[in-house]
Amino acid sequence: MGIENFISTALCYPSDYVSYYVSRELAELYPDKAFIEGENCLFHLESYVRANRCEVVKESAVFNQIITGWRGLGRELSHDAENAWFNVFWEGHFLDVLYVTWTNDGCKTRYHWIVAETKEIAEKFFRAVCEWCSEVRGEILVFDQGDWLKSEELFRAIKAASFDNLILPGVLKEEIQKDFENFFASREVYEKYGIPWKRGVLLIGPPGNGKTHTVKALINQLRKPCLYVKSFKSRHETEQDNMRCVFQRARQIMPCIIVLEDIDSLIDGKNRSFFLNELDGFALNTGVVVLATTNHPERLDTAILDRPSRFDRKYNFDLPAVAERLAYVSAWNKELQSEMRAPDEVVSQIVALTEGFSFAYMKELFLSSMMQWMSQPEPKNMSAVMFERVARLREQMSSHAEEPTKSNNDGAEYDD
Repeated sequence: MGIENFISTALCYPSDYVSYYVSRELAELYPDKAFIEGENCLFHLESYVRANRCEVVKESAVFNQIITGWRGLGRELSHDAENAWFNVFWEGHFLDVLYVTWTNDGCKTRYHWIVAETKEIAEKFFRAVCEWCSEVRGEILVFDQGDWLKSEELFRAIKAASFDNLILPGVLKEEIQKDFENFFASREVYEKYGIPWKRGVLLIGPPGNGKTHTVKALINQLRKPCLYVKSFKSRHETEQDNMRCVFQRARQIMPCIIVLEDIDSLIDGKNRSFFLNELDGFALNTGVVVLATTNHPERLDTAILDRPSRFDRKYNFDLPAVAERLAYVSAWNKELQSEMRAPDEVVSQIVALTEGFSFAYMKELFLSSMMQWMSQPEPKNMSAVMFERVARLREQMSSHAEEPTKSNNDGAEYDD
């Protein structure tokens, strides 16, 4: 047969026969060429083309189905091949790339075939595309709904995060930074003494006390690839499949950091054993750091919380004591416009009145006070506004238990 109805004919067959049919027909169409096939999600020809790494044209004899997606305000639309045939020119070689997508038991599968003069050329091209697509450049890898997305927005948020404006008790901030810097600089030492070069770190504490900001500041400072997991659940793949996918990707781009925010909501009794199997990999997890946070350590199984060599370092982010609240209030007060600024005696009173407040509540105190102050008629009294807002927030804390929330900013930093 010719190529005109190649894809449409293939899709008429049962799902468990499609890939075999395509491979067999390609072998008959191109007896003097070689081809390889697969469903690797890292083989994303469109990204490779956008980077000007090769040239392509759609095969005009075939109807090419291209899915157009909206990627967000001000961003270019995405154009991804669902079922298509491309003629490719790469490094002096002419190749054909074929995409065929079908559904099997409710799960969408997209296979690709690369046809070239030799198998060596096909594999070299496949490797080049996958390696290019696996690199992280100006973005964060986000795993959600069983798929990887590259988030430039999250990358920008992380680039804005710093330890400079983060207030933590004692030497906690310095200890965390030193711990991670020493780990990534010590591969040879670990290998010399036969210790697996991998880490598990758990940040523990009630919400709003700096865990998320610490994670972002670490990623920004260390400049290692980051894999952020929003969920292991998806419509088609099992959680076990998705866990395997996350750790496989991490091993491909190591050294790197896997971020599991609110790990108690990601790991449960059904998926825990498989997660631990992935976490306990010896040589396979070389250079992989799993950085997790939790507001509720009591919800974590002891196999995660207490087992040595899994999360071997734990850092507690407790509610701020007097010294931290004073530093926080003083820093905020210093940044206010002069007409808003509170006198020293009011700062001391605010520090005393905010006992039991998280950093997030203290940030809300300043933001809501500023908005209320701006809406007041003249004359304006910032100190009176802040005392009123402290009382209101105290009532809010007493009226209901604070719900755990996910946020890009959990309040330990003092500026915006």
